[in-house]
Amino acid sequence: MPYIAVCEDDPTVDSVALRSREKDAHFAYIETILDRLLVAGPLADVPGGEHIGSLFVYAADSEADARQLLENDPYYRAGIYGQVRLAPFVPAAGQWIGGTIW
Repeated sequence: MPYIAVCEDDPTVDSVALRSREKDAHFAYIETILDRLLVAGPLADVPGGEHIGSLFVYAADSEADARQLLENDPYYRAGIYGQVRLAPFVPAAGQWIGGTIW
């Protein structure tokens, strides 16, 4: 089942410096779980602006499985994220799924 993780940067840390420091490790980790990612990418304050978080949609067996995928990410481990919302996600409509499920 897909699980979505919306991760907002912690405003009390220097997330720009942490992202810079952890970027190579983060990308390397992402490459190891590509078969478990439906889509992922940064969130920005404005188009083309500063990163303010990340969004991940995992192909996971359970919430615990999705949480483990998130918590193994170097960005998570570095303390970049202050608030994380993790929830089951039902892709119901859109171009990425080829229309609708109804």
